[in-house]
Amino acid sequence: MIEAIRKRRSIRAYKPKAVEEEKIREILKAAMFSPTAWDTRAWEFILVKDPKTRKALSEATPYASYVKDAPVVIVICYDNQKGRRFKEDASICAEHIHLEAVNQGLGSCFTQVADSEGPHGNAEAYVKEVLGIPDTYRVQCMMPIGYPAVELPEHSDSEYDEEKIHYERF
Repeated sequence: MIEAIRKRRSIRAYKPKAVEEEKIREILKAAMFSPTAWDTRAWEFILVKDPKTRKALSEATPYASYVKDAPVVIVICYDNQKGRRFKEDASICAEHIHLEAVNQGLGSCFTQVADSEGPHGNAEAYVKEVLGIPDTYRVQCMMPIGYPAVELPEHSDSEYDEEKIHYERF
């Protein structure tokens, strides 16, 4: 497991190469294996491959421009009528997506939507409009998925910092 964690980096540049359906299925399986508060499993996923839609999503915030270049974007939605821990459940799910993407030889990047602003105003409202997401759902983030166009170094043991660890009390 530590190998996938070491390799997991935020990838913002992708090769123009399609991602195999089997890899997407394994990534979605990993997402659905993520824990949720009270086992509500209130998340749902929108897979976006259409270039025009990816371009529109890349305009959600000033920091999402790379979304248009990923062959697949997984948008993590959350049904507020089923669950009560939107941010926690959706964020854990996103990390499962990150790690399985690495396991599949792919890259991804957590692209914040909730509580963000963009050129169209509220980013979440904009994404919901672009994708036809019902009002009772929230959108935590977009996870662009693809083959990395750049090679980033793995995390190393030098990042382990004993001074960040407190025992029993701060």
